[in-house]
Amino acid sequence: MSQKKYLLWLPIVAAICLVTGLWLGRALDYESREGTSRHKLKQIFDIIEDNYVDAVNMDSLVELTLPELLRNLDPHSAYIPTSQRIIANRDLEGSFFGIGIQFQMLNDTLHIFEVINGAAAESAGILPGDKIIEVDGHRISGVNISEEEVFKLIRGNKGTPVEVKVLRHNNPELITFNLIRGEVPVSPIDASYIINDSIGYIRLGKFSENTYDEFLTTLGQLRYDGAKSYIVDLRGNGGGYMNPAVLLANEFLPAGNLIVMTKGRSSDNNTVLLADGSGSFGNAKIVVLTDEFTASASEIFAGAIQDNDRGLVIGRRTFGKGLVQRPFELPDSSEFRLTVQRYYTPSGRCIQKNYTPGKNADYDTEILNRYDRGELFSADSLKVDSSLIFHTSTGRLVYGGGGIIPDVFVPSDTTGITSYYIKAVNSGTLRKFAYEYAELNRDELSEARDVNDMLGRLPSDNVLLQSFVNYANVKAGIAPRWYYINISARLIVNQIKALIARDIVGMDGYFQIINSADPVVNEAVSRIESGDAEFPLFDNKQSNQSNDEQR
Repeated sequence: MSQKKYLLWLPIVAAICLVTGLWLGRALDYESREGTSRHKLKQIFDIIEDNYVDAVNMDSLVELTLPELLRNLDPHSAYIPTSQRIIANRDLEGSFFGIGIQFQMLNDTLHIFEVINGAAAESAGILPGDKIIEVDGHRISGVNISEEEVFKLIRGNKGTPVEVKVLRHNNPELITFNLIRGEVPVSPIDASYIINDSIGYIRLGKFSENTYDEFLTTLGQLRYDGAKSYIVDLRGNGGGYMNPAVLLANEFLPAGNLIVMTKGRSSDNNTVLLADGSGSFGNAKIVVLTDEFTASASEIFAGAIQDNDRGLVIGRRTFGKGLVQRPFELPDSSEFRLTVQRYYTPSGRCIQKNYTPGKNADYDTEILNRYDRGELFSADSLKVDSSLIFHTSTGRLVYGGGGIIPDVFVPSDTTGITSYYIKAVNSGTLRKFAYEYAELNRDELSEARDVNDMLGRLPSDNVLLQSFVNYANVKAGIAPRWYYINISARLIVNQIKALIARDIVGMDGYFQIINSADPVVNEAVSRIESGDAEFPLFDNKQSNQSNDEQR
């Protein structure tokens, strides 16, 4: 039967699914429910199977129906077919089995830019900058292979062998490595380093199984290196598991402070989670960075810090996802994630933004609407729901109704973005130039003690810019347009330096350079140094002044 015929029947089946409620969460015992909507659904499927003019693949029809059923509940309940379940859960797992490399595909070739400590590749002597040409006899260079296909070749079961052939910049012959796949930790920490001797910066990418352990270890290392204050960067962090966010907040909050509440349809789904006072960083200054892509578990952490007046939230309004999903595994190993709770910040806010069941297109474009009305660029464009007013522990006003509004607004930085810069980035030319420069100068740059030493080995900004412009013209056909190039000059040069640092030093070096020109990070540093991030942030006499700034 054709896909078109499936789709013709889909609205009929979907309409019936609306009436069935949460039939999937039960035992699917249709026969014991005579006369109910659940039995009606079974009857419809039986009638289609027995009487439809063409033979119907009922399994395929069900697969088409399930996403439609859940789509009409809320935007975050979802069905995940068996074929996609492993991929969907991969990002939240604490590890996988492979050889332990991070790579990018450039010019149809796999380039290694980081080798994970303790994994098979590092133990065997594979280095950043190496290019993998073959895997188990399969050539992967110059054959237009996808990254997903590369993953399938490199990853595998624990203890299984894999042979890779590598091209190294200072060796004309391929080097063969016979490796044994092992467990490779997936770090949720994108970067960490010390700013100005006493401020520790941590960029947290997701809330996964190992987030708490990794985060606590990183905090400890930063404190050992001299950090007394901390910037936790949650920009772009779409969330993940709730429990690590609660544990992280507990590290900073005094005993008895409320972290988060959850409420469901039944009292069994209602929880109140308090800090137990066992945290090791209760006296440290903390600033949390957020943007419009900070969501879910990230909002739990940011909300706990803000509502307890424990630290400052700086940046832009968060996404607004206050719905909690529970996974249900089905007999065929597929899964559906059902919204079972809403979570509430300590002040009582549910920061879930508005949605209409079944109209997910409007929900999906809400971020674009923020852009169109100028919210990302001006605090005055932010519309708050004055009917949903709440108070922090010291009496400051905060608002519900969709996302967490930062204490200090910093607009999206568009300085230096021109048509020339956009073309250079979107074509991949900026990235290719940086990699090729790092490759040609790898021996010298790799001798650098740290990021500053590496930067000192690069040519002047003018020379680096001119080299890139010539490269972009010759290799990518991007004509020099100096009016726009001069506007974008600082941005282009900073991006090149950061990308070179990523290939030579790693992701810490990349963010160290990128953040040096980041107005949100610079605002956080300024607020810490001025004492604005002291705990508690405000007393009741100061709350009115704080509210004016927040708005």
